[in-house]
Amino acid sequence: MRFTTFVLDRASQALRRGPSISKLVVLFAVSSGGLVAYADSRLDNGVEIPQGPPKKKVVVLGTGWAGTSFLKNLDTSLYDVQVVSPRNYFAFTPLLPSVTCGTVEARSIVEPIRNIVKKKNGQVKFWEAECFKIDPANKKVLCRSNIGTNLDGNGEFAVEYDYLVVALGAKSNTFNTPGVEENCHFLKEIEDAQKIRRSVMDCFERACLPNLSDEEREKNLHFVVVGGGPTGVEFAAELHDYVSEDLAKLYPNVKDLVKISVIEAGEHILTMFDKRITKFAEDKFQRDGINVKTNFKVVKVSNKAITMTNPSTGEVSVPYGMAVWSTGIGTRPVMMDLMKEVGQAGRRVLGTDEWLRVLGTNNVYALGDCATISQRKVMEDVSSIFKVADKDNSGTLTVKEIKEVLDDICVRYPQVELYLKTKQMTDFSYLLKDSTGNANEDSIELNIEEFKKALADVDSQVKNLPATAQVAAQQGEYLARCFNRMKQCEENPEGPRRIREPGRHRFRPFRYRHLGQFAPLGGEQTAAQLPGDWISIGHSTQWLWYSVYASKQVSWRTRMLVVSDWTRRFIFGRDSSCI
Repeated sequence: MRFTTFVLDRASQALRRGPSISKLVVLFAVSSGGLVAYADSRLDNGVEIPQGPPKKKVVVLGTGWAGTSFLKNLDTSLYDVQVVSPRNYFAFTPLLPSVTCGTVEARSIVEPIRNIVKKKNGQVKFWEAECFKIDPANKKVLCRSNIGTNLDGNGEFAVEYDYLVVALGAKSNTFNTPGVEENCHFLKEIEDAQKIRRSVMDCFERACLPNLSDEEREKNLHFVVVGGGPTGVEFAAELHDYVSEDLAKLYPNVKDLVKISVIEAGEHILTMFDKRITKFAEDKFQRDGINVKTNFKVVKVSNKAITMTNPSTGEVSVPYGMAVWSTGIGTRPVMMDLMKEVGQAGRRVLGTDEWLRVLGTNNVYALGDCATISQRKVMEDVSSIFKVADKDNSGTLTVKEIKEVLDDICVRYPQVELYLKTKQMTDFSYLLKDSTGNANEDSIELNIEEFKKALADVDSQVKNLPATAQVAAQQGEYLARCFNRMKQCEENPEGPRRIREPGRHRFRPFRYRHLGQFAPLGGEQTAAQLPGDWISIGHSTQWLWYSVYASKQVSWRTRMLVVSDWTRRFIFGRDSSCI
């Protein structure tokens, strides 16, 4: 009661002050016999309460591996963050082949994006819409919602930004092959996996219908996978396990008519893996009865047959019941338009610098499958490097002078360090000795032409990063760290020294760290290629695959769901319902 009297007395005093207070709000709440009051006032005598500078607006396009990794690691209290994506969830795409056969349920590998952003310090706005136009000149993106409309009735709206993070991913690459879009399944999204699962069951049910010839049944039960990469191989292995372990018991009359084919344009499948893994995979598929057709290029797909060519056999047509197209990725139309806007119309994919900033822009970043890093060549800057190292302007470089700037060179141009490793050189001086033929390190002096000769082959180690979830996740985490430290690094740059300009870069450039890759081959066997040229193949590696993929889930909810799905499959088998 004393507290209530005190609050009311203070409020009456404020009202008596007159013009200095323009607004007084008094809120009362009665609870458990008590009275609580809150008063708020705003000055209008020309003095405003300081609010601090407005937060920079960061717009994130996409909720895939790159976009979600960026959001999870970004300090959202520093920015006004807005997310635009046509799907309101994150999908753990490495398990999509498992979804196609019911090993894992679709909802077990997705996490609503609002569950992720609600845990952040600052407020994050999310809009379920698709970006169809990026306008870097006016710093805004145009979006279209398929679930609602605005006053104009077209569902379109514009979002302005200070920083734009583009993580839109990529589409499946059909190489303009006729009939692919109309007759083949893809395996990029959750919806794709669900369609494949229904299609597999439809093929079996159709083959069991009466009055069908054996030829028609064989056609319906011929499953074709176009593309011998990790996704295609894993799907073929999953499908084989599904057929042999579950469907053979449910469809005993047609189980012997099932045929699975993998068509690859190259000489081998899994060419991005070690040759030992490639050989093991091909041998295992042969033992399992999976038909691997290498050196075959698909030229046309109809609703009844796949037409392909081979140098030795010529053009052949193969009837099929279901086809899955998994031959790589292509650029989305919205990204093609952006490339024209920023002067990259001649490229196949959007290019960024080593800090993931889109070339030709200052505040647009791109990461994941929608972009690739354009690593600057050493030979493009060799004259500038020579000038920076030659502090005494003598026109020659000693080993000591080179070593003083070597750390910055290796950070700015990672191909230098990779080249030394491939040549089994422990120090840069060995490269100079090899180039000059001088074994005495102290007496080595190089002019500009000799320096160019020493570095002539270094750029051969420049390679594009693979379009994998691992790369996208690391890029998102890296860019979030840069955004979190942007203010500090503007005052105290921590990157390498600039070669063409004075000063240092704000941040160290992105450096991908390969943690290994898996290739599940069915029959509870997996191949793994881990750092240090460590190759592991067999049943024990399958359990390593289980543990890694369970630990990489974005939440404990999905982690428990995935593990429970694996357990259910071990006990009860896979579900064969057409839903």
